[in-house]
Amino acid sequence: MKAAIYSRVMEDGQQSEVQAFFDELARQKIEPVIWQHFFDQIHNKIVFPSGTKTFSQAEHLNEDIEFIISLGGDGTLLDTITLVRDRKIFVTGINFGRLGFLASIGRDEVSAAIKAIAKRSYVVDKRTMIHVDADLPLFGEVPYALNEFAVHKRDTDPMIKIHTYLNGEFLNTYWADGLIVATPTGSTGYSLSCGGPIVFPESGSFVITPVAPHNLNVRSIVVPDDTIISFEVESRSENIICALDSRREIVGKSVQLAVRKEVFQLNLIRLSENNFLQTIQNKLMWGLDKRN
Repeated sequence: MKAAIYSRVMEDGQQSEVQAFFDELARQKIEPVIWQHFFDQIHNKIVFPSGTKTFSQAEHLNEDIEFIISLGGDGTLLDTITLVRDRKIFVTGINFGRLGFLASIGRDEVSAAIKAIAKRSYVVDKRTMIHVDADLPLFGEVPYALNEFAVHKRDTDPMIKIHTYLNGEFLNTYWADGLIVATPTGSTGYSLSCGGPIVFPESGSFVITPVAPHNLNVRSIVVPDDTIISFEVESRSENIICALDSRREIVGKSVQLAVRKEVFQLNLIRLSENNFLQTIQNKLMWGLDKRN
């Protein structure tokens, strides 16, 4: 069994935990294939099995790779989405970061998680992703995201007007700093911080949330995920920002944009005892009110 290992960096004080992770992989006879940049950082600090291999681009993840494990926070796991693409590779995240909605396996669960992978005693969550179409090339070979698509004004520019359509029918003009279209997975991210609702991962919907809207009666709206959502942007400036998760591109304001559900899904694995309700209770402290 082979597993790709992805991480951005090993922080100070994490050496013993990272070593324990690789030691457990060896005990479970899981062969690691390590992201080259991460390997270059840690190869003098971590003991690996002899002949450990690396990869440096998405094309190196061939059919021998069954899993990709991210070590870090949610941002690190989102990086793996651009590597997996439409391959049937299972993705999981071990939370070496902070909040960890997606990278939900804690540091104290590393051994149990690796044993579950070895025994295939995990649960697979099929997560919807969002795809962006435009009248000019955007985001190269990876025009999709797990969390959200957003259109923004540039930092010092005045607000923009975003004319928004559902399957070609006018919905609203948002006078705002920007507009987010989030997947159910992304509903607990940027959209939530802008006042959007939490949506269960299997709900089959998108959440449209304005960023700092000028009209106080404009709020988030939930639409079916078989809807094509298109945009026309007006701005006093020449350029706007388009974002897919943490990736951003500056484009001209005349760009024609539309988003839809991606044709493939992400295979996100979790330990069987963890579920979405437990995640929002643990991460958002729901249910901890002393009055309960």
